[in-house]
Amino acid sequence: MAYASTTAVLVSAALFLVYGLLCLFSNGMQEEFSRYGLSRFRRLTGALEVLGGAGLLVGLLVPTIMLVASGGLALLMLLGVIARIRVSDPLLEMLPAIVLLVMNVFILVTT
Repeated sequence: MAYASTTAVLVSAALFLVYGLLCLFSNGMQEEFSRYGLSRFRRLTGALEVLGGAGLLVGLLVPTIMLVASGGLALLMLLGVIARIRVSDPLLEMLPAIVLLVMNVFILVTT
């Protein structure tokens, strides 16, 4: 189980670091947040994703930080899924958020 948990942490951290930076600096993400009606939360979301991804990595050494980071990222992805449901996105477009939600819940319960 330790291998699966560590792998989940590394994959989730990498994805959140990339998505967070894209959220902060990509024009495409500006358009996505506008489509959701959440433009004012784009920078906050990007910052939380970067902090959460970094928190997962630090959490490999400090388990308490792992709990906070994985719980926060799971909550962020739950809100992301809800936002996508509100704009009637197809399941395929919701899948990355759902997978990251499940992955971070897994990290949370195995920490």
